[in-house]
Amino acid sequence: MKLQELTKSDFDVLKSMENVVDGIAAMYGEHTEVVLHSLDSRDPSVIKIANGHVTGRKLGAPVTNLALLKLKTGQDISNSYLTKCATGKTLRSITTIIRNSQNRAIGLLCINTDMDAPLQSVLRSMMPDSMVNSDLGATTPEVFARNIDEALHGTIDSVNSEVRSNTNIAPSKKSREIVTQLHELGVFELKDSAQVAATRLDISVHSIYRYLREIKANQTAAI
Repeated sequence: MKLQELTKSDFDVLKSMENVVDGIAAMYGEHTEVVLHSLDSRDPSVIKIANGHVTGRKLGAPVTNLALLKLKTGQDISNSYLTKCATGKTLRSITTIIRNSQNRAIGLLCINTDMDAPLQSVLRSMMPDSMVNSDLGATTPEVFARNIDEALHGTIDSVNSEVRSNTNIAPSKKSREIVTQLHELGVFELKDSAQVAATRLDISVHSIYRYLREIKANQTAAI
């Protein structure tokens, strides 16, 4: 396909993808390079890169010939493929086409993982910082719910467990703190959530409504 000059709007779309680059790199660690290419005909090049040490590239590096070939396959998300970079590393790569509102290709998001990196190093780089630096048994109680009821129950239970185990909060204040945190998470915007919370927290629904009135009154006073 023939490259064209990108508009300001196109560059705004690409700019919005920069956090995605950093997010993917943070998720998969130092052995995975994430590259955002501009397909501007005046300078088709790297405009954002994370973990560039994998291939030795920096900002301004040209788009690779293989990445450009992926534009011709008709797939916006390529199948994974193996390549070798200039340093001799074997990479497992995938290329995703970024399009503007007119469905024109304006950029490429490429992910390249070093397959020659030691397995232990790869696994260690994918560990959360908190697990690498301290307690390897610590986990964050994230709930991967399949429906809204599971999401509601899981959120209430997670907050309840966290607050109940926090020795810095006085026992007499824990129920109010739980309701406060659930309110901040928007839980009480859901239908029947107060009744569900009362049952799972083993407190009266009237207490929940009272805490909510106090929370809202304090917020109003603070404005």
